[in-house]
Amino acid sequence: MSSGPLAGVRVLEFASIGPGPFCAMLLSDMGADVIRIDRPSGVAGTGPNAVLQRGRPSLVLDLKQQQDQTFAARAAASADVLIEGNRPGVMERLGLGPAPLMAANPALIYARMTGYGQTGPRAQEAGHDINYLAMTGALDAIGDGVSPPRAPLNLLADFGGGALYLAFGIVSALYERTRSDQGQIIDAAIIDGAASLMGMMVGATRTGSLAREPNANILSGGAPFYRTYRCADGRYIAIGAIEPQFYTRFIEAMELQAFAHHKQRDPGHWPQMCAALEKKFATRPLEDWLHQLAPLDACINAVLSMEAAFTDPHLTARQVFIDVDGAPQPAPAPRLSRTPGAIQGAMAKPGEGGRDALKRWGVS
Repeated sequence: MSSGPLAGVRVLEFASIGPGPFCAMLLSDMGADVIRIDRPSGVAGTGPNAVLQRGRPSLVLDLKQQQDQTFAARAAASADVLIEGNRPGVMERLGLGPAPLMAANPALIYARMTGYGQTGPRAQEAGHDINYLAMTGALDAIGDGVSPPRAPLNLLADFGGGALYLAFGIVSALYERTRSDQGQIIDAAIIDGAASLMGMMVGATRTGSLAREPNANILSGGAPFYRTYRCADGRYIAIGAIEPQFYTRFIEAMELQAFAHHKQRDPGHWPQMCAALEKKFATRPLEDWLHQLAPLDACINAVLSMEAAFTDPHLTARQVFIDVDGAPQPAPAPRLSRTPGAIQGAMAKPGEGGRDALKRWGVS
């Protein structure tokens, strides 16, 4: 049995895509006993999603069949947490909504992952990460005001605003249950989480410190001291010299004292300074620049490819990526001193290990 902080917590996960399995992976990494219910059509997390499906056995059920609905309900009666990622009303139509399951198991924490939430005029609509970012103002804030804004993979909405907030809601509900002995329903909408992540930007918009003019936003690439530059070998360097002491060291090292008399945060001179830096960085390869700039301790480093990140000395020293069945995967995070998390195994094939896992729960 796992010794992680969530050891002994039983989680029944109804297979979904994106934030649902990522949340279940996080819980499994922290020691939870997770069982995934897959559809007969196949596991939802094959191929690149295999990492998200690690650490829990699989049980294949056809939830359109009455006998499998009954079996799933019996499993939920022995669970601490249920995770589902369907559109609102789907689980109710299957007879597996929160009302009957929580009547049978009042301590059940029923965690619902959706894009637009359980209520509201768009609750039934389909969406993806880019749609949720667009709706909450995040995508517009990310843009530079010149080029069309691009979503940062699906990290910000799906995994940040979705999975992480779902996991936070689950552990919060588990803690509250220690006082009340009662479960509750978690309505985890990606738009809610994405809006919450924008807290600082909402405040900056209200005070006027979040610039909306083209190339005037410090954090979205407008500032010459907070962006990336292409070097002579085609590789990129990342500059994050926001603080005045870092900025001073940076412009001195780059021999750009001509810009020292300008106020650092005055966007009026940013285009000229960006152009000067682009021209200068293009004259030498990345490693040359790192040799010169890294000793400044001014928030400067290389933009690594994923393959390069696997072998980076610092990441290797901390074992940020670890080997699972001959392939690198991110290690459990965060790190706990007394009850650390651990990967509980690779992705199970559809139907692999699920029935044996349910026997541990007392469900035959």
